Amino acid sequence: MEEVLPAVQQARGAQGIEVAVATEALVESRKGIVARFMDFLREVRGEIQKVTWPTRVELRKATIVIVIFVAILSLIIGLLDALLQLIFVTGVANLFR
Repeated sequence: MEEVLPAVQQARGAQGIEVAVATEALVESRKGIVARFMDFLREVRGEIQKVTWPTRVELRKATIVIVIFVAILSLIIGLLDALLQLIFVTGVANLFR
């Protein structure tokens, strides 16, 4: 019986939190659409101020790395395409001549 009692006490605390959240949701739902939109914009502004934006030098370096990576990847894909075309198209065609 003693093992069940702490779980019941925790459940009461959780129910209190659920009631508080439900009350906040009810208040929030009664706000007008303009007020909710203004709250949204305030929250967006606050979140954007938390963002660490890269410097121009960091952005340039990251862009160069991405462009080089894409160039290398496209070269590899092109070579694989040419190799597979040679094997399957030309090679298979020569087998049935």
